[in-house]
Amino acid sequence: MNKYFQATLTGLLLASPGTSFAAGSPIGTYRLQDGPDVASEIALHADGTFQYFLMAGSLDEASKGRWTAKGKALHLVTIPKPVAAVFSAGTVARSTDAPLILHVVGQKGGGIAAVDLKVGFDAGKPVEDYTQDYGWTLSTDEKRVPRWVEFGVPIYQLRSQRFVIEVSKGNVLTFVLTPNDLGVIDFTGWQIDIQPGKLIVHRGEQLLTYEAAGR
Repeated sequence: MNKYFQATLTGLLLASPGTSFAAGSPIGTYRLQDGPDVASEIALHADGTFQYFLMAGSLDEASKGRWTAKGKALHLVTIPKPVAAVFSAGTVARSTDAPLILHVVGQKGGGIAAVDLKVGFDAGKPVEDYTQDYGWTLSTDEKRVPRWVEFGVPIYQLRSQRFVIEVSKGNVLTFVLTPNDLGVIDFTGWQIDIQPGKLIVHRGEQLLTYEAAGR
């Protein structure tokens, strides 16, 4: 867990005991009701700020900013606005070990595992797989010419642009994942309903129920 998540989680846990609720006000701490394997809270502070965290398996999310309420609608604005993670093309080299070798690395050069990839060819269907920390290698049985590659981290709904592959220039390709604010949720524009003792968060097709702590 990075420092952003640690600070957010600590702030929420400290705010939880003895939370008080003014009549008609949504101020307080709300906890997600979604089973024992998921932990998530939204804290609405009296000074108009909010904090959020979610932990579910390998997924860590956090957010903070300002909140306002109008009738039965809660509006959260994440501050500062998160900067999206981005994939970029790195070095190009050549090898006789395989038709195509792909590496996804972090900013310090370490390999990143479990990044989804899709490789398209001059004909036929693309190949879909995922990286290991030592990279990914196209089978020597593959005789088609690779033309492009896309990357993704579905758990964070992150998708790259389509990168053109020119094997005439090199077949060992390195791509860099710059995380920026990966995992920081931008709540701006989300629909959140206020109900007595609850917040109902509309997330895609899901309705997530957060109940007031201590009620």
